[in-house]
Amino acid sequence: MHVGGVASAHNDARTQLEAFQNQRQSMSHLLQAQGRGMKVAYHTRLTTTLDVTRFLLKQGLSFRGHDESLSSSNKGNFLELIEWYTQRNDEVAKIMNENALGNNQMKSPIVQKDLTRACAAEVTNVILNDIKDNIFSLMVDEYRDISVKEQMRVVLRYVNKHECVIERFLTIVYVSDTSAISLKKAIDELFAKHKLSLSRLRGQGYDGASNMRGEYNGSKALILKENSSARYDHCFAHQLQLVVVVC
Repeated sequence: MHVGGVASAHNDARTQLEAFQNQRQSMSHLLQAQGRGMKVAYHTRLTTTLDVTRFLLKQGLSFRGHDESLSSSNKGNFLELIEWYTQRNDEVAKIMNENALGNNQMKSPIVQKDLTRACAAEVTNVILNDIKDNIFSLMVDEYRDISVKEQMRVVLRYVNKHECVIERFLTIVYVSDTSAISLKKAIDELFAKHKLSLSRLRGQGYDGASNMRGEYNGSKALILKENSSARYDHCFAHQLQLVVVVC
C-alpha cells in the first residue's frame, strides 16, 4: 500500500531520486550542455559575419541596402552575402537567419558597425607596428561629407623594414571646422591616441588652401613651429588634379 501503483507518490519520488543521482540528467549538466551548444552556435555566427565583413572591407564595398526588408529582392551586400553563405554551408544554415533568435542573429547595423570598427582597429595596429619608431610623413585633406560634416582624412607615408615606400590611409577625423587651429588640434589628438611622436615627422603634404599651407597661421606653419624638420610639399595628386582641370 505504501509503494502503490506506478504513478504513486513513492514511485514518483524514487524516479526523481534516480534522476538526481544520474549526472547526465541533472539540471546542471543539462544547462552546461545547452550552454556549450549555444557557445558553439554563437561562435559560428560571429565567424560567419566577420568573414563577410572582412570580405566587404577588403573589396571596398558598401554594406547596407536601400531596402533590407524580407520581401526585398536585393537587401544589400552584407545580408545578401550572408544568405549566399548559408545556402552553401549546412552548418552555418542551422544557426543563422530564421534558425537563430531574433536578438542573436548577428546581422543588425549595430553589429556590422562593431565588426567594422574592430577590423579597423586591427588594421591600424598593423600600420603602427610597421612604422614603430621610424620617421614618417603626413598627408591631410579636409572636406565636407554628404551630411555636411567637416572631415579630415589622414594618410601616413613611411619606409618599411624592406626599404619600400609605403602609404597607408590611417583614419577619418571629424572636426568642428577647417581652421588651421582646429586641424592642428585634431592632428595632435590623433598622434597622442596612436602614440605617434611629432618629433619624428619629416614631411607634410596638403593642398594649396590657406588654412593648410598658410605661411604664418596655416597648419603647415603651426607644425613647423614645433618641428622644423617637417618639410612641407604641395600635394602632387592635388597639383595633378588642378592641371587636368585647367587642361
